[in-house]
Amino acid sequence: MQAQNDVVPVRLHLTTITMSSSCSSSSLSMDLDESTESRIQRLITEHPVIIFTRSSCCMCHVMKNLLATIGVHPTVINLDDNEIDALPNSPSAPAAFIGGTFIGGLESLVALHVSGLLVPKLVQVGALSLGIV
Repeated sequence: MQAQNDVVPVRLHLTTITMSSSCSSSSLSMDLDESTESRIQRLITEHPVIIFTRSSCCMCHVMKNLLATIGVHPTVINLDDNEIDALPNSPSAPAAFIGGTFIGGLESLVALHVSGLLVPKLVQVGALSLGIV
């Protein structure tokens, strides 16, 4: 399980990454020859729950709080405006991916939760354990 404040500001086009101490540098490592699209796709596949956002996006905060209430602390990647266009299936941020699958923005995540499908999906990808006694 990741730390609660697992916000990882990343400039995908730069050679440096700033991350919290709870992140593994291997999962956020960058190949300088790797395109922005390839880096984003790799990050999506490497993290069970990941949110791509802009630093000024307040909806990301709501997404993180919803997931934290359930017991999941997603990896959060801040993208520049020009990097948002590299997100697959998503014209804007925040964009949530669970188990490598695009979930959508805040409304889609809330709809998944209200329908009762969010928790089973999180359990399925190993991001949440029900802890049945």
